[in-house]
Amino acid sequence: MTSVERAAVPVTPQDLAALRRRTSAVLMATQILGGLGVATGIALAAVLAKEVSGTESLSGLAPTATVAGTAVLSMPLAALMTARGRRPGLVLAYLIGAVGAGVSVLAARAGSFPLLLFGLALFGAASSANLQARFAAADLAEPEQRARAISLVVWATTIGAVIGPNIAAPAGRSVTGLGIPEAAGPFLWAAGIFLLSAVVVAVLLRPDPLLTARALAPAEEQTPAGRSLRAGMAAVAASPRARLAIVAVAVAHTAMVSVMSMTPVDLEHHGAGIELIGLVISGHIAGMYAFAPLMGRLSDRLGRLSGIGLAVGLLACAVLLAGTAGGRHGQTAAGLFVLGLGWSAGLVSGSALLTDSVPQAARAAAQGLSDLVMNASAGIGGAAAGLVVATASYAWLNFFAACLLLPLAALALFTRGGRSKAAAGD
Repeated sequence: MTSVERAAVPVTPQDLAALRRRTSAVLMATQILGGLGVATGIALAAVLAKEVSGTESLSGLAPTATVAGTAVLSMPLAALMTARGRRPGLVLAYLIGAVGAGVSVLAARAGSFPLLLFGLALFGAASSANLQARFAAADLAEPEQRARAISLVVWATTIGAVIGPNIAAPAGRSVTGLGIPEAAGPFLWAAGIFLLSAVVVAVLLRPDPLLTARALAPAEEQTPAGRSLRAGMAAVAASPRARLAIVAVAVAHTAMVSVMSMTPVDLEHHGAGIELIGLVISGHIAGMYAFAPLMGRLSDRLGRLSGIGLAVGLLACAVLLAGTAGGRHGQTAAGLFVLGLGWSAGLVSGSALLTDSVPQAARAAAQGLSDLVMNASAGIGGAAAGLVVATASYAWLNFFAACLLLPLAALALFTRGGRSKAAAGD
């Protein structure tokens, strides 16, 4: 154990229950703030990109830039957390997100689309912090309660994430007197929220949950060599269940981002205003986060593979509803809500399965790899989404999202079958 780890763990195993509660409370508080900042900014990102670029075909690059920034920063942040713990990585991620939000405002005022994309990429660091927080919740959880621990932190995002899109309109109006475009106002608010999130993590997330988990792990799991990024990749490569977990999270996230990012544009085509768009996105975000504890309970009780199967079913229903809405705003809203439920089931079950499937020392690196894959995939999906809607239709976008679910379903069935054969052999 390093001197850093010894200093970070002033608790005994008997104090672990209280430490779990404290860590969960701090992470939930930061998720409320982080969710508010991300949702406030991202609600009108596609609309802002359309205004700055002057063309609808490039509007899908706004969420793509954010997702790409999240993906690119996932591994460096994972490396920092592997070496120094969760707290430094989360603080740095929120600070980068605040800078990105500020750059986005400057880009909107200057009318520079490349600068806007750069700012949105940096803005994605805050999303990376929100995603990594779920793994911080799992660091100290008992194996049979990992999905529940993850889901509670995911659930906490509901409060900020649901409020965010609904304050996007007043946030935009609040800056018009400053010469800032209305669609850029939410990013100015997001910058301040991310700064507050960084302060909360820096002051209250003590002792560091990852370093504490390492210190309490058996001696054979505390080898520094097993904590490298290479070791994390090797652990994933050696485990079929870990590979399934990464694919499940990536597919659920890609389908969600692709459809969600272009829904505001489709609603605008069919006469919806900013307030209605905000309500639809709020319902979608409620589906993503509000029912996460239920998804965690189901995953813990029925198994991770059952949770992934539920995700596939929900996502399939969602794209069917949204893809056949044809301008019926109520049906679109229902589809987006179910899309959020499917994402929640996939994220919670997949994240718990990944944590279960790799050694403790390699978890931070494997989790960073998972976030890299999920956001890189979603970035490609988001970029393609704008082109599909511009050249074909929103309905075709949902059809292509449905096609992504087929290989995931096949892999889950194959993994379940392989596990059943191994159990029979044992």
